[in-house]
Amino acid sequence: MASNPNDDTPAGAAGPQAPTTTFRAASEPPAPGPAAGSSPSPGTLTVNAQYIKDLSFEAPTAAQALILMQKQQPEIAVNLDVRAEGLQDNIYEVVIEVRAECKVGGQTAFVAELTYAGLVTANLPAEVVQPALLIECPRLLFPFARNILANTTRDGGFPPLMLGLVDFASMYQASLKKQQAEAAAAGSGTPV
Repeated sequence: MASNPNDDTPAGAAGPQAPTTTFRAASEPPAPGPAAGSSPSPGTLTVNAQYIKDLSFEAPTAAQALILMQKQQPEIAVNLDVRAEGLQDNIYEVVIEVRAECKVGGQTAFVAELTYAGLVTANLPAEVVQPALLIECPRLLFPFARNILANTTRDGGFPPLMLGLVDFASMYQASLKKQQAEAAAAGSGTPV
């Protein structure tokens, strides 16, 4: 019973929900420049390392949930968050946080939480650093995070949770529009 957040389940029907994504920069990215001791080519984005920062899997009612899953479809909610933080010069940490909660028969079957990160060198013009960090880097890291979650839920005794593809560009644009609307409302004194 693999779950895909992008399946064609009709609205209002029990089943997986599309992931919700928020983007936020932990700090303004520093101006790009060569890292000490290196001379990267202009216009490059390099993933130097990727790693699990935190991984948690809990199945508080596994036995009961597995029995119930034989009779009814589980409900799976997935939330995704992406952020980037400048570490030094043009080196950044890009972090994807995923939280998946599966319920069946009103009981929590499992909760899986993953914080997956990449250490990135962005030798790019200042105006494209933030979109590159919050669109392109998550796009490169996401397949690995997706695989870790699938293996974790499978190893936890459940069908593998297969997350659907995420359009990081659209979510970044939506986040920018939301931030602009909030800034405009704050400037006019209108509550958001």
